[in-house]
Amino acid sequence: MTTASDTRDDAGPVKAVTAPAVAVLLAGGRGRRAGLDKRYLVLGGRTLLQRNAHFLRALFPEVVVSHAHGQRPDLGDEAALPFLPDAYPGRSPLTGIVTALDGLGGPLFVMAADLAFPEPAAVRRVLAAAAASGADVTLPRIGPHREPLFAVYGPGCLVPMRALLLEGRHRIAAAFPGLRLEEVPFPDARPFHNINTMDEYREARRRLAEHEPADDTPALVAIVGKSDSGKTTVIERLLPELRALGLRVGTVKHDAHGFEIDHPGKDSWRHGQAGAEAYAISSPERFAFVARLEAELPLTTLARRYFGGYDLLLAEGYKRSAPHRIEVFRAAAGHREPLCAPGEALALVTDADLPHELRFALDDAAGLAHFIAARLGTLRMY
Repeated sequence: MTTASDTRDDAGPVKAVTAPAVAVLLAGGRGRRAGLDKRYLVLGGRTLLQRNAHFLRALFPEVVVSHAHGQRPDLGDEAALPFLPDAYPGRSPLTGIVTALDGLGGPLFVMAADLAFPEPAAVRRVLAAAAASGADVTLPRIGPHREPLFAVYGPGCLVPMRALLLEGRHRIAAAFPGLRLEEVPFPDARPFHNINTMDEYREARRRLAEHEPADDTPALVAIVGKSDSGKTTVIERLLPELRALGLRVGTVKHDAHGFEIDHPGKDSWRHGQAGAEAYAISSPERFAFVARLEAELPLTTLARRYFGGYDLLLAEGYKRSAPHRIEVFRAAAGHREPLCAPGEALALVTDADLPHELRFALDDAAGLAHFIAARLGTLRMY
């Protein structure tokens, strides 16, 4: 399972070396130290899971996603990759490494799925050192600290690491005394920085904003359903989950009958009555813009014109004109069949046993938020 790889880095080409052909992305469990499933935190328009899968695909001919048994992650818009569920209990990085070595052989390059800014040059340095040394484990070292989740593991690691798991021990470094280690010195930990807290996530967003301009087109999805299906309730539950994943979200409610948001007699209302085609109301906390229309604006026009710079626009309604729809169907509302024909809705939120490949319970707002976050690229196409 080795192949010749050109270890070109930022300084230019170096000699060709033998390096692992397979990378294992450790998507593990839900990693809730940050207070939520951090695999779905959005950075640069992609979830951390998607960003790191994409990163490894650019460097290795084969990438496998390791995950805890029964917790297969959602790659959404990222190209399909093979999944490898842990064969051992315990839900730890070590279970993923041992399962991969057992099933795939070695050597393998292993990387955590919650890294913020991994660097290709850092990967190539580790691969080159592994090929030159022939060690069982090759990993970065920053001062006294090692980075075991950005490392190459050879087949010699399988027996001692599996023995640790059978003893109920899950610390990777516990296997190192019996293995040949090659440590690659790095001046700092920036290529290996992983996100464990929301403060670290916010710092990563700040760093990214300094170097990568954000896409000005918001993702767009409409929550649709028949009358009294619970669309507003789903949106109320969904918004906090989406915000927790780092998304700036706007909403628009479709009203087929017309509406009035200004109050008769108020100064702004009088401006409109006097003939202003458009007028705004501004305060330190809110801003409202009112314009007269000769015809209703399409939802896609609203998204581009008024929600540029937001990550996502959630629409309620627009059941026939929205380019992307998620349907809410509540059996208690008395309806016999969904609004959307088969294949029209991206997902179905329901309490009924209806056939749909992507179905969510009415109260599974977190699962629905992960689903949306993993498809922001698709939802920007309209």
